[in-house]
Amino acid sequence: MPVAATSISGLFVVDSAMHVDGRGFFRESYRLSELQQAVGRPVSFSQANHSRSAAGVLRGFHVEPWDKLVYVVRGTALCVVADVRPESPTFGTSLSFLLGDQPGERRRLFIAEGLGNAFQALVETDYLNEVSREFETSGRNGIAWDDPTLAVEWPIVPPILSAIDAAQPRLSGS
Repeated sequence: MPVAATSISGLFVVDSAMHVDGRGFFRESYRLSELQQAVGRPVSFSQANHSRSAAGVLRGFHVEPWDKLVYVVRGTALCVVADVRPESPTFGTSLSFLLGDQPGERRRLFIAEGLGNAFQALVETDYLNEVSREFETSGRNGIAWDDPTLAVEWPIVPPILSAIDAAQPRLSGS
């Protein structure tokens, strides 16, 4: 099962073969040993979260003090990961991934703590994320979904946002 590094340190794409027949499909979504080998350190998960979002809902950018392994179980979402770590050589860059029901979109993303991530549901979408620490509010931050430094081209504008996501600051602080 390939686990591939990206141009953003700490962001990995986890992909595997899908076996399809008349009954449906089977796919191993990840192996912890292969993920840890690619990441280069131990990885463990303490909590799993499941959200359902209507078409047009945009969640994020969330920046949290834990690793995440994300997966779109049903539907299709544009998932964007942004490097918001000021000390990083790729600070202010983002990578976008279409995840979901279509062939080639059934992958996971491993997102290291400190990276920002957001997703927008293109249709009603079920999104899973496993996290390395149990949820707590301390240490969580966010960045504006429409931050001009990140310049993400969201497919549905204006998005449906929570009050918290609508009020997130920009990377530049203005």
